[in-house]
Amino acid sequence: MTLRFCTRSLAALAGSVVLLLAVGPQARATSDSEEPAHVPWTDLLPPLPAGYEPTTENLCVSGQLRCVDVVIREMRRRFDALARRCDHSAVFALTYLRTTEEYRRAIDDPDFFDDTAFVNHEDVVFAAYYFRAFDDWHRNRAPDRVPAAWRVAFDAADRRAVSGQGNLLLGLSAHVNSDLPHVLAAIGLAAPDGSSRKPDHDRVNAFLVRVTQPVLAEIARRFDPTADDGNVRGTTLDETAVFQLVAAWREEAWRNAERLAAARTPAERAAVSQSIEDSAEAKALLLRTQTGYVPPLTDASARDAWCAVHGGDR
Repeated sequence: MTLRFCTRSLAALAGSVVLLLAVGPQARATSDSEEPAHVPWTDLLPPLPAGYEPTTENLCVSGQLRCVDVVIREMRRRFDALARRCDHSAVFALTYLRTTEEYRRAIDDPDFFDDTAFVNHEDVVFAAYYFRAFDDWHRNRAPDRVPAAWRVAFDAADRRAVSGQGNLLLGLSAHVNSDLPHVLAAIGLAAPDGSSRKPDHDRVNAFLVRVTQPVLAEIARRFDPTADDGNVRGTTLDETAVFQLVAAWREEAWRNAERLAAARTPAERAAVSQSIEDSAEAKALLLRTQTGYVPPLTDASARDAWCAVHGGDR
């Protein structure tokens, strides 16, 4: 079975999410205990056959829990520095930190994943892709090494050009659409016994759905009070829209990893990789347009003033 996601359909889904988030201020009526609707549709989409290939990444290959704890400490260190100066990159940094903390809670259940140690390895490698892109952009001044989707996200944050919703979606899109396919292909899509690792890939959605609403609420509370303005009274429609968009992106990432793994020559693999980057950049440019401020009508001054007062809240 071959499954391909076209950029146009996912772009339309991204647009619907942005429109839902931006419909206008609504009174918050969703309690912190409520979660977005989780329909595990990706579980029904079988993987393509893939033979076992040992990981080509050497980070935390043994998959020890302490590796995840080290990642969380590094994420917290980076986030705290961004939050103190109300850097717009703090929005995604917070999102990634809270998501990884939720992952750490999930693996307290030894039966949550089939192969927890391997998913720990993936967690560390995945985070390293983000850290490397961030450092190449901000510290090493090497933008040519930064994936195009990340360049769009980081530039928008530096220029304070998009809303908090935009910072969130641009970061998620770059990390899932650009980084994740390459991570999955590098660490391997099948276990040593030949069984697919896709069931564990899909199980990630089960804890992502738990963190979506609290993260949106915290972004609004600390950095941009408009971040959850799409909330519809008494529902979790906005959180559900964001979660389902990310679930769709994660499914596309798996399929793109299959394309990378199936490439027969270095040239073919390079072509697949470039198509992934082109698609991720197109999504980023669309999101930047849809969530961008329109001076002089709108700008970041109100959210920056809010963050100056509330950014240090917990």
